[in-house]
Amino acid sequence: MPVYKDKSKGTWYASFYFKNWKGENEKKLKRGFQTKKAAKEWEQSFKAQKTLDFDMKFEDFIEIYKNDMKQRVKLSTWMTKEQIINKKVIPYFKNKKMNLIKTSDIIAWQNEMIGFKQKNGMPYSKCYLKTLHNQLSAIFNHAVRFYDLKQNPAKKAGNMGKNSRREMNVWSKDEYSRFSDSMMDKEISYHAFQMLYWCGIRLGEMLALTGQDFDFNKNTVSINKTYQRIGGVDYITSPKTEKSNRVVQMPSFLAEEMKDYIDKIYHLKKDQRVFHVSKSYIEREMRRGIKEQKLHYIRVHDLRHSHVSLLIEMGFSAVAIADRVGHESIEITYQYAHLFPTKQGDIANKLDSFMKEVII
Repeated sequence: MPVYKDKSKGTWYASFYFKNWKGENEKKLKRGFQTKKAAKEWEQSFKAQKTLDFDMKFEDFIEIYKNDMKQRVKLSTWMTKEQIINKKVIPYFKNKKMNLIKTSDIIAWQNEMIGFKQKNGMPYSKCYLKTLHNQLSAIFNHAVRFYDLKQNPAKKAGNMGKNSRREMNVWSKDEYSRFSDSMMDKEISYHAFQMLYWCGIRLGEMLALTGQDFDFNKNTVSINKTYQRIGGVDYITSPKTEKSNRVVQMPSFLAEEMKDYIDKIYHLKKDQRVFHVSKSYIEREMRRGIKEQKLHYIRVHDLRHSHVSLLIEMGFSAVAIADRVGHESIEITYQYAHLFPTKQGDIANKLDSFMKEVII
C-alpha cells in the first residue's frame, strides 16, 4: 500500500515508485496529509500526471498545462491566462475527468458565463466571453496536440461572444496641442506625451526607453523592449511582437526637445530609464490634461491611434505607417480602413476617367 500513517505525528504520507521520463523507476515521498483519503488522492493525481492517463481530473491536467506554458509566454500574458483559468475555468471543470468532458458540458459552462452578472450588474462583454472560450479551447488543444487526447470538446461546441473592436477615439493635432499645454508644468509628463503622440509608440515601449536608445546624430530612437510592473516588481521584456523591434525617426523639433530633456537628467546612466514613472502616473496625467482642457476622453493608447490618423491624413501609405508603428501593413489597412481617404466613389470616378482616356 503506497499510503501510510506517520504514528509519531498523526499524519499520513504517500510513498511509492513511478516510471520517470527515462522509463526508470523513481521513488516519490510526500508527507503531511491530514487524512488517508487526501494522501491517496494526491498519489493518484501524481501518477495520472506522470502517465498522462486522461482518466485524470481536469485540474490535474491544468498543472501539466501550466508547467508546459508558463515559460513560453510573457509574464503579463501568463498572469492574464492564469487568472482566467483559476477563476473562470477550474471552478466549473476541476473534478471532471478529462476524457469524460462532453460538448454538452462546454455548452453548459458557456451558458453560465453568458448569464453571469458582475458586481455592477452588467454581463461580460462579447469580447471577454470569446477570450474565456479561447482559453478553455487552448487547454484542450494542448491536450490533443501534445498528449493524444482524442478530441477537443470546446472546438466542437463552437465559440461564444465575438471579436469586438472598440470605437476608435482620436485627437486632432489641435486637440493634442491643447492637451500638451497642460503638461508644460511637468517636464517628465510633457516629454513622455510628446514621444507617445509624435512617434506613435506604445506606452510600455516609451517607459522602457533608456538614454542609449536615442541617436541624436540621426534623430532616431530604437524600440527594442517594453516595460511593465507586475506585483510591485519592474520588468523589462522584449517588445510585443517581432515587428515591434524598429527604429523610429523623430521629427527634428522632437529630437531637440528630447536631447535637452535627457541632458538635464542628473547622473542618468545610458542603461537607465529616461521616464522613471509608472503607467498609472501617465494615466493620471492624461485625465488631468483632459479635465483642464475640457477635451473628449481618449485612452493613453489612443494617442497611438491619433498618430496613425495624423499620418493617414498627411497621405502616407499603409506600408510606411506600419513600418513606423511596428504593425503589418495589412493590420493598418484593416484597423484604420475607415480613416483612409479613398472611397468607392473616388475609385469609380478614376476608372471612368481612365476608360475615357483609352477611348480617346
